[in-house]
Amino acid sequence: MILWINGAFGSGKTQTAFELNRRIPHSFVFDPENAGYYIQKNIPSRLKKNDFQNYSQWREFNYSMLRYIASEFEGIIIVPMTIVEPDYFREIVGRLREDGIKVHHYTLCVSRDRLLSRLRSRGEGKHSWAANQIDRCLIGHQHPIFAEHLVTDNMGIEQVAEAIAAKLQISLLPAAPGRMRRFIQRLKVKYQHIRLFDR
Repeated sequence: MILWINGAFGSGKTQTAFELNRRIPHSFVFDPENAGYYIQKNIPSRLKKNDFQNYSQWREFNYSMLRYIASEFEGIIIVPMTIVEPDYFREIVGRLREDGIKVHHYTLCVSRDRLLSRLRSRGEGKHSWAANQIDRCLIGHQHPIFAEHLVTDNMGIEQVAEAIAAKLQISLLPAAPGRMRRFIQRLKVKYQHIRLFDR
């Protein structure tokens, strides 16, 4: 099974993915962004695009890798990735489903103000690349292809993870005991995923 967690930048995709990963035995977090950063670092400047999702190679690589992992890994593959273009979604998720791979997709929906607040908390201002994508994401995710939507403004990470697990009828291990321990876990995830350059 592949579990794709979508949403605007700052919606909590990565934190939710790693919360699920900690609480679902035999699960794995796959990060499609890694292929994008590889492409951007290994291509002549004049060939660079403004968003690595616009490279057909990025879409093909992630489809191929997910197809391979799903065929060899006996567990749940969790994919935290913002994707807004329906055609790009079809090229990856649509093809995986055509191959007979079960892909569950959820879009985390958060208000614009809350997204900006979360981006500020991780050092990204209102003019950052991620902040400039908010409106595009909020509009794009209204497309029916990006259902099912989860409104998470007033939910903590544990609650979001538990809501997704409940929809999939997956039993979770208990959350880490202690507020400080959970805070440290999230801090580690946050700093492990800081990007020092744009997409």
